[in-house]
Amino acid sequence: MSRTVVLGVIGSDAHVVGITILEQAFSAAGFTVINLGVQTSQAEFAEAAVAHDAEAVLVSSLYGHAEQDCQGFQEVLEAHGVDAVTYIGGNLAVGQDDFEQTRETFEALGFDRVFDSETEPAEAIAALKRDLQITTSEQERATVTS
Repeated sequence: MSRTVVLGVIGSDAHVVGITILEQAFSAAGFTVINLGVQTSQAEFAEAAVAHDAEAVLVSSLYGHAEQDCQGFQEVLEAHGVDAVTYIGGNLAVGQDDFEQTRETFEALGFDRVFDSETEPAEAIAALKRDLQITTSEQERATVTS
């Protein structure tokens, strides 16, 4: 059984390279990836998560204004009835010197995990497997049948 994740770049951000890499990495790891592309609204994330019965919503932002773009994001997901793990990653704050402070900010906004722009896709994939309690045998079956 393949697990579905929704992926996109939130707000006015138009950085596409990172989500392209993530899409390839998560697909290779056996996930079904719904890539919403760049400049994605909160509602588009929520609607795609519902339409595809996603178990995770992966938000990317590289232009440093993610905090403004993510205000109320969890409430939008809840209003749409989305019950999914939420991750955010990238260059989330302009001039971020202390990533721990940035992590706390986004955890307070309701994200389950927060990654900086130096995070390797394998780290996020491993975290998602843990969070979704995916067993090795389940993932191997999904990869073989993909």
